[in-house]
Amino acid sequence: MFRLSKGLRVACRYVTDTTAKGVNIEGLVKNAPVVVFMKGVPEAPKCGFSNAVVQILRMHDVRYEAHDVLDDDDLRQGIKEYTQWPTIPQVFISGEFVGGCDILLQMHQSGELIEELKKVGVRSALLDTNKKDGDGAK
Repeated sequence: MFRLSKGLRVACRYVTDTTAKGVNIEGLVKNAPVVVFMKGVPEAPKCGFSNAVVQILRMHDVRYEAHDVLDDDDLRQGIKEYTQWPTIPQVFISGEFVGGCDILLQMHQSGELIEELKKVGVRSALLDTNKKDGDGAK
């Protein structure tokens, strides 16, 4: 614990960017603009939450790098420790942890996902759909 002014204390925890067996988590999350750690692969998700993330990203026509945590226990534990988030799937945009299925769904529903993707140079296909819908309404 460190003491800050006026009696505030902050607990610090050192988290490494590699797992005990040398999986470079930080390298993986920064390897592409959008990275997903999931159960299964995009073509065959092995849990409903991973499937939901795949479907959301598919609606936006986003290319992303996916890592199947069921293939590697070190990766599965390592990503949870890296983010201090206990569940899979986990989504990263531009190397930053966004959250899991529930957060991505909220971002999708609010339109925030389109904005976050735009910030990293990824165009959502929903922008094209929205434009077509708007043009047809005239």
